[in-house]
Amino acid sequence: MCKIVLIGYMGVGKTTIAELLADKLNVKWLDLDALLEKETQLSISMLFQQKGEVYFRKLEHALFTKVMQSDESFVLSTGGGTPCYANNHLHLNGNAIYSIYLKASIPTLYSRLYSATVDRPLLAQKSEEELLEAISKNLFDRAYYYNQATYKIDVDDKLPTAVVEEIVALLD
Repeated sequence: MCKIVLIGYMGVGKTTIAELLADKLNVKWLDLDALLEKETQLSISMLFQQKGEVYFRKLEHALFTKVMQSDESFVLSTGGGTPCYANNHLHLNGNAIYSIYLKASIPTLYSRLYSATVDRPLLAQKSEEELLEAISKNLFDRAYYYNQATYKIDVDDKLPTAVVEEIVALLD
C-alpha cells in the first residue's frame, strides 16, 4: 500500500499531475475536490457560495481524513488549502505516505490563475494587483503547511509529464 498526496497552491497542476502519475504507476487516482463535489452535489464554487468556507473546510477535513485512513494505494490531488486547516498537515507523512509539494513561483501562479479567477472562489472578482497580493499572502501563510511535505518539486517551466518523471524518480 502506497499513498501519494500532491499539495500546493491552486494552479500548480496538482490534478493534472496526479492523474498522469496514477496512470503511470497503475494506481487509483483520487481528486479531493471532485470527491467533495460528488458528496455534496455542488461545485466547489457553489459550495463556498451557499455554505461558506468554514462548512467547506470541515467537510474537506472529514473527507481527507477518511481517504487517508483507507487501506488502498492511490495518488490524491488536494485543494490548495487542504493541508492548512484542521491539522490536515499531520496526514502528510507516515508509513507508506509520500506527500509532494508542487511549488511554483508567484509570477507562474499569477499567469496561470489570472484568467481562471471565475472558477476559483478565493480569487473571484480580484483586480490584477489584488490577485498578485492574494497569491503572495496565501503562499506566505501556507508555507509552513506546504513545507511539511515529504518532497518538494519546482514546477516552473516544466511540462506535467516532466514533473511526473521527477516524482517517479524520487519514489524509486
